[in-house]
Amino acid sequence: MARNLYILASVLFLFAAISFVMSLTAGRMQPALPANGTLWKTTALFLTVGGLIVALCGVMTALFEQIDRRTEERRIRHRDGGTRPGSRTR
Repeated sequence: MARNLYILASVLFLFAAISFVMSLTAGRMQPALPANGTLWKTTALFLTVGGLIVALCGVMTALFEQIDRRTEERRIRHRDGGTRPGSRTR
């Protein structure tokens, strides 16, 4: 699940970079539309913020998946006669 969120975040960052480049070149391609550059900059800003939020969700998902995996391994090890639940052996 976290890998999918990382991919989505990278795609959002890619689109944000494209939007930023378009804000720099929009005046040259269509000189009759002065608000075009501002629109592209706003789009780039929202895509960047969205990418950062999705990346944070990916990090949090990976963190909680790791916690669940380690808890399950510890539970199985304890059930099979390993160590106590509170011990810190690896």
